[in-house]
Amino acid sequence: MMENGPPSEEYYLPRDSRQRRPDDRREIELLHYVYSRPNLEELRGCPEKVLGAIDEFGKKKAYLMNVGQRKGKIVTSLIEEVKPQVMIELGSYVGYSAILFGDALRRVGGKKYYTLEKSPEYAAVANMLLDLAGLRDFVKVLVGSSDVLLHKLCTTGEIITIELMFLDHFKPAYTTDLKLCEQLGMVAAGTVLAADNMIMPGNPVYLDYVRSSVETKRSKAKTSPSGYEIFSQNIMSWYVDKDAKPAFDAVGNPNLIYESRLAESFEPSGEPKMDYFTSRRRDADFAAFLQLAKPS
Repeated sequence: MMENGPPSEEYYLPRDSRQRRPDDRREIELLHYVYSRPNLEELRGCPEKVLGAIDEFGKKKAYLMNVGQRKGKIVTSLIEEVKPQVMIELGSYVGYSAILFGDALRRVGGKKYYTLEKSPEYAAVANMLLDLAGLRDFVKVLVGSSDVLLHKLCTTGEIITIELMFLDHFKPAYTTDLKLCEQLGMVAAGTVLAADNMIMPGNPVYLDYVRSSVETKRSKAKTSPSGYEIFSQNIMSWYVDKDAKPAFDAVGNPNLIYESRLAESFEPSGEPKMDYFTSRRRDADFAAFLQLAKPS
């Protein structure tokens, strides 16, 4: 059942329905907004207060595509449940989720949080805010294409198996990146995936993949669409290198089966369309609206 909505004064400003303008500099404006606060010293080393300052900007100045506190609680609860040593995030944006989840991971005894971001500008903003929150040494921001960085993390031995991964980056890359991780052997029994935006803007290719049977995935292994064709130009305008294609031709491991569930909540702007798909891989193998997925 959908939770009751937050009071209107707690909403972020709404997302502009038009395509994002080339001169939109809201992320840089956010950095100036936070670092020019008269109580800046109170924010240093305090993740909660840094998140509060970011939320304030989203409510008073401009919409930010952050996970927000309400949706974020779904993932922080998952972190408390799984207690991973290492967590991966695909899509840093301004570092909001890296601060929220990185702090949660550190609290449960985790060792490292990796966040992968395509935009050097977004990554720079994230690093500055992570530094202010006292998480710069715990959270590692990697800049580049998610598939290239995942491949490097695996082949260098820095990450062998994914314990918990949060997907909130370029929506068409959800499926291709998951398939790459499967093919590299990074998805094992117990791997948990949390994928945002399964309903808004939606990601039917990813949902279909993690919900399909072994037989269906085997038959589609070499013919299924990448998922790059289903998004509107308005949605795509928010992404860096929106015309980029995957660096690797990964077909995944169709023999994996995932147990998954959908968790609904509210966007920071108050829209009751939040969707996490969580998947857990089973022995047969599988993954998640916030999508929570675990292979078995």
